[in-house]
Parts: sequence; structure tokens; C-alpha cells
Amino acid sequence: MTTINNEAYRALETNYMDGVQKVIQRVEQTQMEAIDRAAELCFQTIHKDGLVHLFGSGHSRMAVEEMYPRYGSFPGFHPMVELSLTNHHAVVGSNGQRQAMFLENVEGFGRVIADNFHYGAHDSIILFSHSGAGSVVIDIALAMKERQIPIVAVTSVGHSQLSKSKHSTGYRLFELADIVIDNGAVPGDAMVKIEGLHTPVGPGSTIGNTIIVNLIKCKVAQKLTDAGKPPKVITSAIFVGDEASKELFNASYDEYWRTTRSI
Repeated sequence: MTTINNEAYRALETNYMDGVQKVIQRVEQTQMEAIDRAAELCFQTIHKDGLVHLFGSGHSRMAVEEMYPRYGSFPGFHPMVELSLTNHHAVVGSNGQRQAMFLENVEGFGRVIADNFHYGAHDSIILFSHSGAGSVVIDIALAMKERQIPIVAVTSVGHSQLSKSKHSTGYRLFELADIVIDNGAVPGDAMVKIEGLHTPVGPGSTIGNTIIVNLIKCKVAQKLTDAGKPPKVITSAIFVGDEASKELFNASYDEYWRTTRSI
């Protein structure tokens, strides 16, 4: 029989929508100051022709790709996606989930990833990790600190405080970041208890991460526009028509190429 933390389990919801609403409320009521600081950092980076690097392993990759490239997004954000850590559709066999979970905790691998890029004087980075305890994300955070690149961490502080770091330094991500944004998810991530089922379902970190990413994105777009440097936003033909939509896609990708070609 699987044993479970009864106190944590009793605190869970019986309806996923209730859990989602609480994640949103926690972000709105407790994280807006940190989000504003992160948006200002990203604005300063992009306005000075730097890059906001983005990294997340596992399912945190979704937050990276939510930032750029997709509809309603713009260059200045640089996704760092390592397929060996994020290729989840092959659950077993070649490139399977066991391999990805193993690699997340191979100390030194994150430094190999970080060393594959060049960094500018005005660059910054957003690191996404629900637990904030994996070796790869800690490696990358340490590599960024050595380069004096400001770090924004999007993590579950509650989960991380209950977790033991897998890294030999003992650090967790929230202890290394310059700005920490709590994604509002409960420790353990899964939010819903079901009668007769001893383990919870329905993770909430993706909800919190997506809200945080888009809040930052919208705030940065406002700041860039106010500064006379409106971003080149990938825009649906629904808004601007087919021809203009294609032009905006190409302009966005060209701008992305211009800003990332040195890396």
C-alpha cells in the first residue's frame, strides 16, 4: 500500500477548477511585485539589445515555449530547450522518460548546456523548475551567477522548501535567484484528491507558470512600446489579415535571428 502525507493530502481540492482558481489567486495576491520586477529586468535587457534566456527541463519546458515563439509573443526571449530533458512523448524505449529523469540529476550536465551559448553584457535568464532541486537547473543557475547574469526563478517555493537538493552544493533554485516568483502550485503539484484513490491527480504548476509568463510578456510589451521600441509580435491573421500576418511572422523571426546570431 502506498503511504501518503495525510496532512498534505487533506489540504487538497476535490474539484480541479477550485484548485486552478486558488493558484490564480495566490499569484495575483502574493507575486505581483516580483512579477513587476522581473518584467522590468526583461524590459531593460531587451531594450538594450540583450537576450532574456529561458530554460526549463521536464514539463517546465512548456513555460519556455509559451514565452516565444507563439502567437502574441515577440523576440528578445531566447528559448534554451534541451531535447534529452524534455522529449516526453517517447515514454519508454529510446529517448524515454527514465533517461530524461536520470539526466536531470547528472551534475555537470547543466554546465555543458550553459557553455554552448555566448552571453551579452545586458542578458538575463528566467529558470523554470517546480521543485527547484534538480542538478541541471542548479548547474545552470550557478553558471549564470559566475557570469553575473541576473536570474529570475519561477518555482514552487513551498515544494522546494520541503525538497532536498539533488546537487552537491545543497542549493535549491530559490536560494540562487535574484528574483523569485512562486508559481502558486501546492507542494507535490497535483491538486485533486479522489475518494478511493490514494494518490492525487491534476498538477497546477503549468497553470501558474503560464499566467506568470504571459503577465511578464504583456508588461514587457507595454514598456517597450512606451519606450518607442514596440516589439515585433507574431500575430494571427484573424487580427491583421493573411498578408500582414505573414509579414509579422517574418519580421519577428528576422529580429530573433538578428539578436541571437551571436550565440
